[in-house]
Amino acid sequence: MTTDDPRHELALELFQQAYMLQRQGELDSAVDLYKRSIELFPTAEAFTFLGWAYNLQGNAEAAIVQCKNATLIDPTLGNPYNDIGAYLINQGKHQESIPWLEKATVSQRYDAYHYPWFNLGRAYAGLEMFTRACECFEQALSIEPRYEAAAEALKRIRAAVQ
Repeated sequence: MTTDDPRHELALELFQQAYMLQRQGELDSAVDLYKRSIELFPTAEAFTFLGWAYNLQGNAEAAIVQCKNATLIDPTLGNPYNDIGAYLINQGKHQESIPWLEKATVSQRYDAYHYPWFNLGRAYAGLEMFTRACECFEQALSIEPRYEAAAEALKRIRAAVQ
């Protein structure tokens, strides 16, 4: 997204600083900067990463809320759909995660489509739909053949159902 609004540039700088702090484990400081970025110029990315930081702090519900905010700003961005799905899986809500993950797999903007396919596989495995889970893990691997988590999950399921 490009804009002539000077707030956008400052918001982007705050977002980048927040991301660096998050990578360093400074979650409280990162949350503060993500919020400041959003106050200046809300973006789907800032809401998504704020959600990620909340999840890392153990607050999956707040993470989901922020990712839903992201989808309202930019419904074409795949990351928040995938993240919502992953957070729901982690809560044991496998069936509820599926529509979110499916949206991520067909989103217009996403750099890593193998993640929602992997998470769909996790959801289906959690529902004991092992054939469908394998198909999703295989799809993840067709997109990113070096994705070890998908390869390991596929291997585990194949071994378990034989």
